[in-house]
Amino acid sequence: MIQSAHLAGVFDDLADSYDHGHHEEIARALISWVTPGVDDAVADVACGAGAVALQLARNRPASAAPVLAVDLSPGMVAVGRARAIELECAPAVDWRVGDAVPLPVPDQSLDVVFCASSLHFLGVRAVADWRRALRPGGRVGFSLPLATHFRPSQRFVELLARDVPLPGSAQEASAWAESRGFTGAASRVLVLGTRRVVVTSATCQGQR
Repeated sequence: MIQSAHLAGVFDDLADSYDHGHHEEIARALISWVTPGVDDAVADVACGAGAVALQLARNRPASAAPVLAVDLSPGMVAVGRARAIELECAPAVDWRVGDAVPLPVPDQSLDVVFCASSLHFLGVRAVADWRRALRPGGRVGFSLPLATHFRPSQRFVELLARDVPLPGSAQEASAWAESRGFTGAASRVLVLGTRRVVVTSATCQGQR
């Protein structure tokens, strides 16, 4: 798709100057909020340079399947792979270049889906796919910018999904997750310098 190719190109351009520190803080918050098991079947959706996947990989037992990390941008995935080698955890991540929707996994095969800093580009089609891919009782963890503090450049405004409303509060984020078919949603606002991000976790009850 033209949109997918354009989105990939935008993030390819950013790959060498990506703000790893910012995204690692979001990843830490998401992982702490969702608390996945060390050997859960996990996907890092639209992973960028793999902040979530890399943090999980450091504690991944050799007996567990690698964390699936999928992103449209070959440049971002290349950066993630290089960082995994530096961190000596390369075998614990399965890197894929491609569209993260649908995820390249069978139905009800995942325990946890993470999506850090990307849902507002993917749209609600991603949320429906997570419900397909997660086992009943599986968990999702995602982040969205807080609407009051989001100041994207025009280049990014043109890429935003129109069907994912940016939350004005933690409560709004939880209510939206539950309106999309998840239960037990819990959210909190993460303060990162001048930026504000809402992190949300919720439980999948399977397809309706």
